[in-house]
Amino acid sequence: MKFLRYGPAGQEKPGVLDAQGQLRDLSAWTQDIDGAFLAGPLLAALKNHDVSTLPLVEGQPRLGACVGRIGKFICIGLNYADHAAESNMPIPSEPVVFSKWTSAVVGPNDDVKIPRGSLKTDWEVELGVVIGKQASYVEESDAMDYVAGYCVVNDVSERAYQIERGGTWDKGKGCDTFGPTGPWLVTADEVADPHQLNLWLEVDGKRYQDGNTATMIFKVPEIIAYLSQFMTLNPGDVISTGTPPGVGMGIKPEPVFLRAGQTMRLGIDGLGEQQQKVVAA
Repeated sequence: MKFLRYGPAGQEKPGVLDAQGQLRDLSAWTQDIDGAFLAGPLLAALKNHDVSTLPLVEGQPRLGACVGRIGKFICIGLNYADHAAESNMPIPSEPVVFSKWTSAVVGPNDDVKIPRGSLKTDWEVELGVVIGKQASYVEESDAMDYVAGYCVVNDVSERAYQIERGGTWDKGKGCDTFGPTGPWLVTADEVADPHQLNLWLEVDGKRYQDGNTATMIFKVPEIIAYLSQFMTLNPGDVISTGTPPGVGMGIKPEPVFLRAGQTMRLGIDGLGEQQQKVVAA
């Protein structure tokens, strides 16, 4: 199933796509597509329900992030060997973990704001993993049982803040609007293999990233098991699993960074597409 949230920012309603790709309202079933919904009995019940009988949503409403009330937005860095190479960094022996603040979360087609004074705002298309039940000290062999579904994430990054300003990566990763998420939360049963998905990103129509999740260093089960040794993962938490090569920072001979007025477009096989206009904060 493909779940989504639609409506004005802060007032999103829950929805689902029917077999014809039409948006159906889920308000009679749940208040939101959030951790409580993903961990509760309604999700299983909906899989046996004819969603075409639900109210049809007319027009093309704004889409919000596909997960509401995200508790933790956890990211894995340098998780593609060729991206580590273009970043002039060694292949990590363990997952590199950082966070995006939940105030960074926006809808898949909302504007991305370049922070004031920023000269090095960059793009990163990533596979997002949405947790469906509480996970603590999980074995890798059981880890996929904790996945509710998958989504597209743009891990927008300010490289000077991330690398040149001291401290952790987080300050360059969590700026407002730096976490477009969606358009859909695609349930795990609809994704045959999350490690065989093409993912891509364009800026103003030029293709910069064109990769496949097959080249991830740490696969989804290993990431979930690893993280669960350090924190409890809760339903509705989102894990962004790293990006393939082609980020602006790695372009030779000179890096390329985002400017106000440009448009990013990105997507992943079966998980939908995003499009964001870049604006000045």
